[in-house]
Amino acid sequence: MLSYDELTSPERALWDAFPEGRRVDLRTGVLGEDHVQEGGQWGPERTVRASVLVALLQGANAAESGAVACLRVVGARISGRLNLAGAQIAHALRLEDCWFDEGVDLSEASTKSIAIVGSRVPGVEAGLSHVEGRLVLRRSRLESGAASPLHRRVTALSLINAHVSGAVVLNGAEITAPEEWAVSAGGLVAEGGVYCKDGFVARGEVRLMGAQLPGGLHMQGARLERPGCSGTALRMDNAVASTLDFSGGFSASGTVRLRGARISGSLTLAGAVLNGPPDGHGPALEAVLMQAVDFDLTLARPPSGIVDLRGAQVSYLHDNHHSWPAVVELDGFVYGSIKEDEAGERREAAGRRDSVVRRVAWIRRSPGYSPQPYEQLAAWYRKAGHDDDARRVLLAKQRHRRRALPPAARVWGRLLDVTVGYGYRPWLAGVWLLVLILVGTLSFSTASPHPVKQGEGAPFQPLVYTLDLLIPIGGLGQRTAWYWSADSLQWLSYLLIAFGWVLTTAVIAGVTRTLQKN
Repeated sequence: MLSYDELTSPERALWDAFPEGRRVDLRTGVLGEDHVQEGGQWGPERTVRASVLVALLQGANAAESGAVACLRVVGARISGRLNLAGAQIAHALRLEDCWFDEGVDLSEASTKSIAIVGSRVPGVEAGLSHVEGRLVLRRSRLESGAASPLHRRVTALSLINAHVSGAVVLNGAEITAPEEWAVSAGGLVAEGGVYCKDGFVARGEVRLMGAQLPGGLHMQGARLERPGCSGTALRMDNAVASTLDFSGGFSASGTVRLRGARISGSLTLAGAVLNGPPDGHGPALEAVLMQAVDFDLTLARPPSGIVDLRGAQVSYLHDNHHSWPAVVELDGFVYGSIKEDEAGERREAAGRRDSVVRRVAWIRRSPGYSPQPYEQLAAWYRKAGHDDDARRVLLAKQRHRRRALPPAARVWGRLLDVTVGYGYRPWLAGVWLLVLILVGTLSFSTASPHPVKQGEGAPFQPLVYTLDLLIPIGGLGQRTAWYWSADSLQWLSYLLIAFGWVLTTAVIAGVTRTLQKN
């Protein structure tokens, strides 16, 4: 136990102020001397042992009647490790502009609000902690310490499976663990959300896997870096949040990974920069199986890596001409509406003059062939009332599919494309029928056929004979009544019969698709 007699002057000031919740300010008022980066040079007159803080928070100096005890200190150098692991803390803690010689351990602690503002701390361990209030590290500078024999990974801020009833506020903080995890907060529950705004910087991976953030994650203007290595800048696999806000100049050098994340509101990257991993390998945005209501991907410039949206589901997609890199994974991506942003104005993408061309080119950025992106796009056009555009998309799907077929099938596919547009352009079949009627009529007018039976049958009519060959159902009496001695005209007859079957079938298929609004 600490005795009052063995306390130093600044420690006695803090001891006396604690029961009344008064703030103790140890700053000198000299601008150069009060900079936190100079805290390693502060002497005994500004030094407080971490054990004194622990003793006070554990009730060493009871609160006075009519006052609320609170530990508040400004401009102090905290010597030793602030070890509150497993503690039951009934008082709020606020440390401002302080220098910590060693890290802070809040693992498995149960505390009131904690604020370490504008301070330098060699790591905060708060795994499995329970904070009744807010956890504030605003403007603080956290750095990973030395690895221990029991922990291979070194984390500057650990909030693994922590529960914060208020918000986690990291606005303006700078968290550094370049080759490791800057923030490790898998399973974190932050009911008031997580705020990383106002110049927040993380050098190292930020991990929020399985986090539950009813108040959302707000990273407007944040900068995430993985200097000197490849990998992930932000990992939020299977996280659940009301909103994810990566707007306002947000930038990430490394993958932003949202695999399986569920966002009940909006996911916005408006004006964001996704640089992808520094070594150029890996996606810039990986959102496989992600779910969101509103997905805003109106980036400041095209991502430098792949955007992977396989299996993702969104109700509203907003994009612009910077949204998509050279390679986009879209297989299984489902959306209800697309709006394009041009000059700050958002308009429905369907119905625009070059809409189909642009959207098909978008799908073609996916490696390989998959029918789902085409079918999804066509379904969206149909839902918007643009059936012709939907058929153009499905025609593009068949043309893309043809590239993956064997040579013989590609030849047949090209024939179907040229003649009937795979059935999505039935009017082409009508054009071909008119051409064949004209060719047949002119060809058969140059010679006289022989009657099958002399003196029987209707007189020969080149036009009617040609129609009789091209129409496979029924008969006009000309084809069975006449035959040709010239081989060329006889072979022409066979070809017209064959083309008649193909084109008539295509016309019927096209009309059926039109009636079905396909």
